[in-house]
Amino acid sequence: MPVPKGSTIDPERTRAGIVRAAAPLLYERGLDGIGIAELCSRLGVSKETLYRYFGSKEGLVEAVLSARSERVTTWIAEAVVAAGDDPRDQLAAVFDALHLWYGEADFRGCAIQNAAAQHHVDGVRAIAARHLDRRLDLLTAIARRAGAADPDALGRQLLLLVEGATLVAANYDRVGAGGHAKRAALALLDG
Repeated sequence: MPVPKGSTIDPERTRAGIVRAAAPLLYERGLDGIGIAELCSRLGVSKETLYRYFGSKEGLVEAVLSARSERVTTWIAEAVVAAGDDPRDQLAAVFDALHLWYGEADFRGCAIQNAAAQHHVDGVRAIAARHLDRRLDLLTAIARRAGAADPDALGRQLLLLVEGATLVAANYDRVGAGGHAKRAALALLDG
């Protein structure tokens, strides 16, 4: 991220810019599909800059995944809020949002799931666990608002449907996965 002549260097802005620029490259190519030299070249930063801000490629990967998790979690939560007060509508909104995502031309599955499957390292696994915890909290809250007899168990079942639908959409059935999972989730919610 070259700084225009006469501008001051803002480390947080530089770091955020690198994360933003790296995210689509890592998503498209996979974490192991691009080496550090090509990554730096495509980002327009030196290896020294990357190492200064992230310590390693793994540090950059973790920053990208954390930012992605935050963005996706916020997006799904906003869809739930926009659906109104009815828990059934809120749950449907989760799957409707996912269905739209599955239809995007550059959809390649969940970056967090992909990374956890590719890299069995503590940092990535911790980010994946936090991501799933946040999604579980959202789904359990919907189950609780719906008056489920065991909202914790229902939240876990809904999480399996959300994550399973994303995996199926990425690898097997982009068109139908969201709709099938939505119908199953609503049936579970209706109890």
